[in-house]
Amino acid sequence: MELHAMDRYIKSLIKEAGHKIRNSFISDITIETKSDANDLVTNIDKEIEQFFIERIRRDYPGHRIFGEEGFGDAIDDLSGVIWMLDPIDGTMNFVHQKRNFAISLGVYEDGKGKLGYIYDVVNDDLYHAVEGGGAYYNDEKLKSLAATSIEESIVAINASWLAPNKYIDHEAAIGLVRAVRGTRSYGSAALELAFLASGRIDAYVSMRLSPWDIAGGAVIAGEVGAVTTTFTGEPANLLKQDTFIAANPSIHNRMLSDYIRLK
Repeated sequence: MELHAMDRYIKSLIKEAGHKIRNSFISDITIETKSDANDLVTNIDKEIEQFFIERIRRDYPGHRIFGEEGFGDAIDDLSGVIWMLDPIDGTMNFVHQKRNFAISLGVYEDGKGKLGYIYDVVNDDLYHAVEGGGAYYNDEKLKSLAATSIEESIVAINASWLAPNKYIDHEAAIGLVRAVRGTRSYGSAALELAFLASGRIDAYVSMRLSPWDIAGGAVIAGEVGAVTTTFTGEPANLLKQDTFIAANPSIHNRMLSDYIRLK
């Protein structure tokens, strides 16, 4: 796989898709719900995924595609080259705010991240990485993450996990909120991973994420030294929905041992 040629191709594809999304702001958006009232999908999500798939299948016919809206391939193993795509990560923000959403794309070969992209469409900001080449914010190379402590950290976590729930020990999570310097919640896993990679936050925690939510961001964050695992410390799940934590390596283990506990 010629990564640098693919990198140029993908950047061009992403920018074209972003242009299509921005143009959609002046058209009528059709909104549907999926698993529940908060799980939204629009005609634009579907159109952008189909745009990517049409191009990928034309130009890289031997590759498989794992897309959120289901127009790609059925993926039950990680063999070969797989493009993991979320055409609009943060659809609720897209619908309600017309900002704070991103295109998320990761390209993996035999389960190993090779290329990662997060495109903040409204701000025209592209976070990107090629395996072994470092991570970039537009043309600026991102620095490796400096060591920090829980007490000095800003952690991204959804407030719903601080209320009683059947998944995690919410009292321990409240302890995390009390211990850290601050918390944030942006409503887009891709952007939260981009902010981790660029040092704007120090960790991101989520109970339920799918492979396409994290695939691009895991490659980018990994290039600056971030650790990405499930809550049990296993490698991030690239086949099905699972728990997910991405963190500065200096606080990852303490977060899992002291604050993030499955019931």
